[in-house]
Amino acid sequence: MNEMTSEDSPGPEPAIPKEKGRGYREYAKILLYTMGIALFLKFFIIEAYRIPTGSMEETLFAGDFLFVNKFVYGAKTPRYIPFTQIPLPFLTMSALDSPDRGDVVVFESPVWKKGEGSRIVNYVKRCVALPGDTLEIRNGIVFANGNRLPFPELSKRGKMIPYPEGYTDPRMYPPGAPFNAADYGPLLIPRLGQQIPLNPESLELWRELIKREGHTVKVSHPTVLIDDQPSETYTVEHDYYFMMGDNRENSLDSRFWGFVPDDLIIGKAMILYWSWDESGGDLSLFERLNAVRWNRIGTVVQ
Repeated sequence: MNEMTSEDSPGPEPAIPKEKGRGYREYAKILLYTMGIALFLKFFIIEAYRIPTGSMEETLFAGDFLFVNKFVYGAKTPRYIPFTQIPLPFLTMSALDSPDRGDVVVFESPVWKKGEGSRIVNYVKRCVALPGDTLEIRNGIVFANGNRLPFPELSKRGKMIPYPEGYTDPRMYPPGAPFNAADYGPLLIPRLGQQIPLNPESLELWRELIKREGHTVKVSHPTVLIDDQPSETYTVEHDYYFMMGDNRENSLDSRFWGFVPDDLIIGKAMILYWSWDESGGDLSLFERLNAVRWNRIGTVVQ
């Protein structure tokens, strides 16, 4: 019987070297997955916004940072290539709800100018009138369909501007309407499918809306031309909402730039995750800590 010598005995199995770069690929996958989840949440579920002005005081202050629920009103795919104003085809998901009177809503400005040097502007205001409502403001008090809407609980109620009776502010929407910021309307809020009768006189109330919906408008007396076609009526293509700031005497809102279409609505304001007073300009770290509004962090927007 042959004996096995040390030379014949099997030694330890050789280590199998890891595939070169495998660890880096795993880290890259984790990073990409994380970025993908973060982008999904940002585009479709929840996004953070900063309040830049005092038009919603004292519900929201300049320097408040809040989370916005983008899912509830129907999340939308990105409308533009990031960091540009180059438009993209976009889709809107099924909505769980639509804005209601009293909701604090974030939306894209309906009047921002596309072009070189322009930027997309987002606003946060309170919805005060819905598609099909008749809105009226009398001496600063808002009415929808004849019913008085209560002042928001935390709204800042400044001194009412003493407009002379019958005063018309040329800044009001729609152009040429005999309104001012304290006495406004009555005005019908357009709704999807609404038929608007057109003639050269009534057209002035609707010209801007028709143009914003992507059509050309001309008058060849006594005929109104929409996209160069004679038109006696116009069919509204979106549901529209009327938005106002809670600080009504110091707010540029739908009274000045008009209705907000449903496709520009981003989401519903939810909760403040950070807040500090930004009025002090450049501050040291210690001064910054003193400027934090600790009592506002974690509060629900109402």
